[in-house]
Amino acid sequence: MPILRLAYTTLYLLALLAVFEMWSQVGGQTHLDLIPWYLKLVLGAGAAGAIVKATAAAVAGEKAWNVQTLRWAAILVILLGCCGLASYFEHLYGEQDEDDSGGTVSSAVFRPNAPS
Repeated sequence: MPILRLAYTTLYLLALLAVFEMWSQVGGQTHLDLIPWYLKLVLGAGAAGAIVKATAAAVAGEKAWNVQTLRWAAILVILLGCCGLASYFEHLYGEQDEDDSGGTVSSAVFRPNAPS
């Protein structure tokens, strides 16, 4: 069924956008920027793929919530949990932008009448 393939491809692209948008909103864009690209690729594409597989399993089965749908939904929850853990790890151990403006400032005192 070519129309069904087109629908699943469109669903994958929309799910990919939704996963990364949700990840940046929930985990924070600054933390998402610090995560390595290969980890974002695996987790984002895997989560979008799990959404499509769960949808395909729901369409293929007699009931919408069957064993395959629940299996792919569980995989999706695990992948999204890994996305959260990656953001949390970057929050704890990622590069910190430290401003030196709050530190101590030393200045020389100029005394015009002081003996040399």
